[in-house]
Amino acid sequence: MMEICFETKDAFQLKDIEKIAPKSRGITSMSVKEVLQSLVDDNMVDTERVGISNYYWAFPSKALHARKCRLEELERQHEDGNQRKKALQQAVDKAKVGREVNVDLLKELPASKHQRDQLKAELEKYKECDPEVVEEIRKHNITTSFHIYSFPDNVFAIKSWAKKKFGLENSSLDKAFAIPEDFD
Repeated sequence: MMEICFETKDAFQLKDIEKIAPKSRGITSMSVKEVLQSLVDDNMVDTERVGISNYYWAFPSKALHARKCRLEELERQHEDGNQRKKALQQAVDKAKVGREVNVDLLKELPASKHQRDQLKAELEKYKECDPEVVEEIRKHNITTSFHIYSFPDNVFAIKSWAKKKFGLENSSLDKAFAIPEDFD
């Protein structure tokens, strides 16, 4: 179909192409319209409506120009890709600096881990003498002693309430709740 347009360098109506294509190129007349429409969709053939008729044409210079533009676009994309590749390679090379694997350091690693574990164990031994830990124990002792001294008061308050509410005696309450006689 393109060869017909390139050879004649003329504009055609659909009915003209349907007559020419089967004779000169062996394209069936039933498929001429579909082929022509696909060429128009691909911008290989131009079309224009003049009055009530549609005219179709394609010139070799347009195809050559389209190919040159496409080639230039692909070359530009190729060049951009090469520049990006160089920039990324430089970034990778820059990132590798200082990250080389040092075999000597890898050999020292197990010994360093063992030494660290020994130092942690020794630190745990002396933790009792740490001023912060001692201060924490003192605060805990103060809080605990407060609770120890307030506990009997709470028990006596509950016993007093139970005596008033239920009219029970101290000995029966002590026996029921297993409170020893020397509880004070």
